[in-house]
Amino acid sequence: MRQYTLHPGRRDTLIDLFERHLIEPQNAAGMEVLAHFRDFDAPDRFVWFRGFRDLAARGEALSAFYLHGTAWREHRDAANATMIDSDNVLLLREARPGSGFAPARSPRPPIDARASTPAMVCVTTYSFGRPVDDAFLDFFEQAIAPAATRAGAKLLAAYASEHGHNDFPQLPVREGENVFVWVAAFASQADHERHFQALSHSPRWRDEVQPHLSRCLVKPAEVRRLTPAARSLVQG
Repeated sequence: MRQYTLHPGRRDTLIDLFERHLIEPQNAAGMEVLAHFRDFDAPDRFVWFRGFRDLAARGEALSAFYLHGTAWREHRDAANATMIDSDNVLLLREARPGSGFAPARSPRPPIDARASTPAMVCVTTYSFGRPVDDAFLDFFEQAIAPAATRAGAKLLAAYASEHGHNDFPQLPVREGENVFVWVAAFASQADHERHFQALSHSPRWRDEVQPHLSRCLVKPAEVRRLTPAARSLVQG
């Protein structure tokens, strides 16, 4: 999961360049651009997910794209010129086998497609003092996910920290952290607000989920409210 802080007013410039010139070459190099978003609450933040078959394939694919491919060589100066910081990166793995983003049900929207969905996608990051274990994954599956679903969330994916070696150091990642990241979609901003209200009135959320999280998290949960870009494979 990559979160970029951009120069003011440059986000649409980066997204246009990204969608025109950088998605298909990354896929061809052996990785997949899984989803990309505008941050609803931060107009200068761009958030995207990129996937690899496994950790070994990551280094090979990144080398193919950044060191040997033509697309990045041709467009890197323009892309980098939009960015203040591109190092806010979490290296993740599926929390359980198959818990990542599901394969897209339809082809990626074409170049020049316009963003039209009112959907909102929320990415919640929990930070722990030790690696995420099966006990927490069980708690998520048995308590958090059902409560969120009952309150209107559509769960899309769940990931945990990958502690393997970053074998492409040209792209730094946040090392030494233990996180759990879950992604949920809502049909609209209003639906997300209703979800939030429903959770606040849920006895199970109040009496079971929140106390458990307060005991095990090392800092408050981070929630990003995102809107899908036009060519994102995740549209809500």
